This record gives sequence, structure tokens and C-alpha cells, in this order.
Amino acid sequence: MANILALQRRINAAKNVSKTTKAMQMIAASKLKRAQDAVTASKPYVYKISSILKSILTHVEEGYTHPYLINRSQSGRTLLIALSPDKGLCGSLVTNLIREFILYQRETPETAYVVVGKKLEGQIIHFSHEIVASFPFGTSLPTFDAIFPLIRIIDDYYGSGKVESVKILTTEFNSVFLQTPKIVPLLPISFNNTIEKNSESFYLFEPNKIELLNSLMKHYLEMTVYQQLIESFVSEQASRMMAMQNATNNANDIIEDLQLEYNKTRQAKITSEIFDITSSTIVTKNE
Repeated sequence: MANILALQRRINAAKNVSKTTKAMQMIAASKLKRAQDAVTASKPYVYKISSILKSILTHVEEGYTHPYLINRSQSGRTLLIALSPDKGLCGSLVTNLIREFILYQRETPETAYVVVGKKLEGQIIHFSHEIVASFPFGTSLPTFDAIFPLIRIIDDYYGSGKVESVKILTTEFNSVFLQTPKIVPLLPISFNNTIEKNSESFYLFEPNKIELLNSLMKHYLEMTVYQQLIESFVSEQASRMMAMQNATNNANDIIEDLQLEYNKTRQAKITSEIFDITSSTIVTKNE
């Protein structure tokens, strides 16, 4: 029969774990709401920029080129921006990201990496890949300023022809219960559903179309990177909230089982002591 003191210690330990995981669940839930609002507000904006770019491109004379549209590099190399959390305790999110990275690096060995977040950095180093730069992801909602170092690296490597494409490894937020790792192409920019030119359409552009495109291209890239940053953040918080909720429930189940065993052991000990006292009293009287 288990020792009462040992059971009490295990119950206290499980209660402490339950308090910790409950606090982490509440923190993740509070961050999740704000992050969801940011993702919801950003998605239509990115979609609208994409739609405007596609529309203007249909009215530009043939022969227009932009560094983000045409890739002149023949290096065969890729620049991959890998987004991952700085901390664990977020369910299977990190494991899924690592699995996606391993599958990618097998198919595309000629890749330079920009790492945002610590959880993927060790895996990339383990496979002896080139890390161009490493940044912490942070524990709060990413600000727009966080994209500028990434954009400078992208412009340096893609603009100078060091790489022929730029991609980003991130986690797509589908729902609170489902977050999917994916690799999103960034450069060269391509629109799958190109609108055919309509000679009957008449538009006035102010400023001219070329100036608009040059400005929108840059902003489109910035907003796309920022969208992936905040989606990765909201996925982390959703996964952590669910993981901590499950951990809290499991800890509470363990506490109930241990408390039941503690009560049985305590009652058995009391019964045994009463029996011993009663037995000794009967023996004394008989003597």
C-alpha cells in the first residue's frame, strides 16, 4: 500500500503543475484574441493589394520588367525564411515545422536560411546548412518594424542574383484546433490567375502606372512577409493554449486519482489502527 506522505507529495506536485499550465493557458488565450484580430484585419488588405497589382499589370505595356517579377539568376539556390517559436510547450506545432523543414531540405539542398525563432535554428545547424541571419521571434505580437531586416536581406540576395527564388516556411492558421506548416513562395512574384487585357476598359492612373507598380511591388512584399509573421504567431498561441488546456485537464485527472488513492490509504490506516487498539483492549480485559 502506497505511503501516505508520498501520495501527498505527488498530489501537491500535480496541483502545482495544474496551476502553472492553467496560467500559461490563460496567457496564450489573451494573446490569441489580439493576434486573431490582427490576422483578420490584415488578410483583406493583402488580398486587395494583390488584386490591384494584378489589375495594373494588365494595363502596362509589354516589356515592363521589375526585379520582383523576373528572375535572372541561374544559381539554382533558394533563400528560405524559416519562422518558428522561441519557446516550446505548444503541442505538435514545432514537431510539424521540423518535419516540413526536413522534407524540404532533402528536395532543395542548395538553400540559404534566414531563421526567425530558436526552435528551427538547431535543426538547420544540425544539417550543416548556411544560416544568413538569425532573429528572435519574441513572445508578443510582431510589429511591422520586424519585417525591415528581412526585406533588406531579401533585396540583397535576390537583387544581386545570389539566389533565384525566395520562400518562407511558416504555419498557416486554419482554426484554434488546426495549424498547418507550409512553404509560401515570395519571389519572383507570380499571379496564377492573370487577367486578360480588355481594350474596352479605360483607366486613369495618377501617378503613372510604372510609379504605382514600383511602389506597390515593395509594399506587397512587405505585407506578405508581415502576414506570415502574424499568422505564425497566432498559430503558436492557439497551439499553446490547446496544449496547456490538455495538460491542465490531465493534471486534474491525476489529482483525482491520487486523491482517491490517498483517501483509501488513509482510511485503511485508520481502520488498522482502530483494529489494533480494539485488539489490545480485548487482550488486556481477558488478562
